[in-house]
This record gives sequence, C-alpha cells and structure tokens, in this order.
Amino acid sequence: MGASLSRSFSDQAAPHHVCRTVTAAEELEEHLRIRRSVFVAEQSLFEQTDQDEFDRDPSVHHVLAFADGVPAGTVRLYRYPSPDGERLWKGDRLAVLPEYRHLWLGGPLVRYAVETAAAAGGARMIAYVQLGNVSFFRRLGWSKVGGPVAYVGVPHQQMSIDLT
Repeated sequence: MGASLSRSFSDQAAPHHVCRTVTAAEELEEHLRIRRSVFVAEQSLFEQTDQDEFDRDPSVHHVLAFADGVPAGTVRLYRYPSPDGERLWKGDRLAVLPEYRHLWLGGPLVRYAVETAAAAGGARMIAYVQLGNVSFFRRLGWSKVGGPVAYVGVPHQQMSIDLT
C-alpha cells in the first residue's frame, strides 16, 4: 500500500482529525465500507460496489480520515498512466460519511492526497469531480480541464493540480 503517512491538519480541521494511508486489512475494510456507504447506498452511482482494478493494485494508496479516532472519510490515489511520460497521479473515491460532513474533512483528505502524490515524485494530479464540488476543489488550488464529462452516468469535471 505504500508508506504509512500520518498528518494532522490544523488549518481546516481540529487537531483530533487525522488522515493517513491504511496499513492493515481492517482499515482497508473501513475504507471500502465508507465508499460503499456513500457511492452505492447514498448516491447510487454504482449498483453493488464501487471497487475496480485499482483496488487490487498494492501500489494504490487507500486513505482514511479519522474524527476522534473513528473512520469518517476516504480518498484513493495512485500513479496514472500518461501517454507523454508525465509523472501523473489520479485521486478518486473522495467520500465523507454524512454524519461527519460538518467537520470539513474533505479539505484535509484532498490536501493529504496532493502531498502524498508530490512526495512520491508526482508532477501533476488529476481528478474527476462531481459538478457540485468544483468550487471546493478550486479553493484548494485545482483548475478545470476541459468541460464536464459523463462518469457513471453523472456529470463530472476533470480537474488538475500541479504537484511540483
């Protein structure tokens, strides 16, 4: 899964909020449970599971955000093939359980993903963002790439951030 990184973020979240890459099978199960709860049960973006080939890749970083020690959010990131050889990373499956959204854990999760990809030598990171979250990503320094595209039947905006 990559190196275990753990950071607390104090600019947007209280000191008792921590984001880190999962290191144990139980944590991966929590990560997948949160994703299933948000993307399958709540948003109906996927029928039974949102898991794909990237979840079977041991180099993928599955990240959990903890609120007072309780798993409350996720993001997934990985090196992404680039036709021009650019050191490209992709972030996806950003999810926060509804009962924790008031804690603003999305910002720390996105910043953790960006910092992790940059520390691993990434040059640029991309993400496909639901249209309602574009402003949130722009506030975090991301830029739009092109226009909206359909992803799992829902309009998404490709966005990018420089990691150098």
